[in-house]
Amino acid sequence: LVLLAVASVSSSLDARVHVVVDDDDLSRRRQPGDDDVPLDGAVAHHAGAVTAFITAKQSHGMTRTIHGVLAAVVFVVGYAAAVSEERIGRGFKKSIPITLAAGAIWLLVALGYKDKGHAVEIVTGAARHNLTEFVEVFLFLLVAMAFVNTMKKLNVFDAIRAWLVESGFSYRACFWITGLIAFCLSPIADNLTTAALMGAVVSSLVGGGNGGATKEDREFVSTCCVNVVVAANAGGAFSPFGDLTTLMVWQRGKLGLIDFPKLFAPALVCWLVPAAAMHSKVRSGSPPKLAASASEPGGGDDDASGELKPGAFVVIGIFVGTVVTTACFHSYAHLPPVLGMMTGLAVLNLYGWWKGREETGAGGAVPGADRALDIFKRLEQTEWDTLIFFFGIISCVGGLGAFGFLREISDQLFGAYGANASCVYLGALSAVLDNVPIMFSVLSTDPEMSSAQWLLLTLTVGVGGSLLSVGSAAGVGLMGAAPGYTFNSHLRWSGVVFVGYVASIATHFVVNGF
Repeated sequence: LVLLAVASVSSSLDARVHVVVDDDDLSRRRQPGDDDVPLDGAVAHHAGAVTAFITAKQSHGMTRTIHGVLAAVVFVVGYAAAVSEERIGRGFKKSIPITLAAGAIWLLVALGYKDKGHAVEIVTGAARHNLTEFVEVFLFLLVAMAFVNTMKKLNVFDAIRAWLVESGFSYRACFWITGLIAFCLSPIADNLTTAALMGAVVSSLVGGGNGGATKEDREFVSTCCVNVVVAANAGGAFSPFGDLTTLMVWQRGKLGLIDFPKLFAPALVCWLVPAAAMHSKVRSGSPPKLAASASEPGGGDDDASGELKPGAFVVIGIFVGTVVTTACFHSYAHLPPVLGMMTGLAVLNLYGWWKGREETGAGGAVPGADRALDIFKRLEQTEWDTLIFFFGIISCVGGLGAFGFLREISDQLFGAYGANASCVYLGALSAVLDNVPIMFSVLSTDPEMSSAQWLLLTLTVGVGGSLLSVGSAAGVGLMGAAPGYTFNSHLRWSGVVFVGYVASIATHFVVNGF
């Protein structure tokens, strides 16, 4: 937020430029001649939702207009209200203020561009692409949550919990095991899916987040979720498939496949330092044995047992196949990852229908009953407040990008402080703003940087979102889905997470140089 204010106030007052836009300007997105190496179509579509339509000239000076200043103020107020969800209470949801702010910001974008004499179609195209970006994230989250809810209903996470308990693992051992799995799984399955899976496992250790969870239970889950978010974001930083920003850098040709493993040591330090600091605060003792009551409202008496229900292994196999399909769609076919996820959801739905057909034919299914493989019932259990909040964040950042805030921040940082310091600052900024438009703004300005500095930017923008719960898809995905994990509960550990952030940067300088 400070950087936003600096970018708005400290910019030199250049003469206003009136841009005449013709039909070719309106129809084109990014042409190969715009830059030395064009972004991949899917990445430009996903990450450059705003800047693909709004050029630097068209957004020139917009941050210093009354509309731009008001947009920044609206974002600050809406964001502050969203993170104050717990203090406001009385059923207040974080999605309410941030969604209102999103609508107000885009209205200001339209009014601001009209006032500057630009064609309205520019803003229309940018807004539609911003909505497309949200739809992709929305559907990705929806499918991930559907798989998690289905596996939860089939007792997959209770079975993992039972294994952890029967193996004699303590709460502290479970803290490290879930973090390690998140760190190792994230480079393959992306940080959002990894966090959702590990969050469900952690929640099952205290009964899956039912109303009987005690304050101590919630504190344990909250601490473990912070650990999972940090581990998932750190693990995704050293793989081109672990996060969209790493994929952008790879496809732009700034880093090769052999370069990303160089970030393994810094990423590992980024997770281990805060995890070691949190270790002593994790409750002692071991998780209790599984209760006989249901672990979620509406579930049967056997829902909390540690035995897998029929079809569990098939669903796990479909999920693994979905992850592989998504990676193939993304890497080889250059298609949006969400197409792979939706294909996996279709296969899961087909399997659920087939099993339901068998049960009905055998007389084992009761009409209207909540079958475990009734996928639309599982979709009903989605955390909708989180998804709408995600819409608000993406729309707000897109609107600020339309005003030119992100591009201006990038230009001024690299011009005033140099590459290394700017990479560190942008990483911290990604805790507030989405890391995708931040990375895209840097790639658009294309500053002169060495391979080590591109690695630094990839690291900081990838792990900087761990500083706040709303700074990454992994954190947002767990908010509301895990008992006790909120913005404020994550904020308690932001200090040690920041220490890990600094330690990872220092490790990078030692391993990869300046």
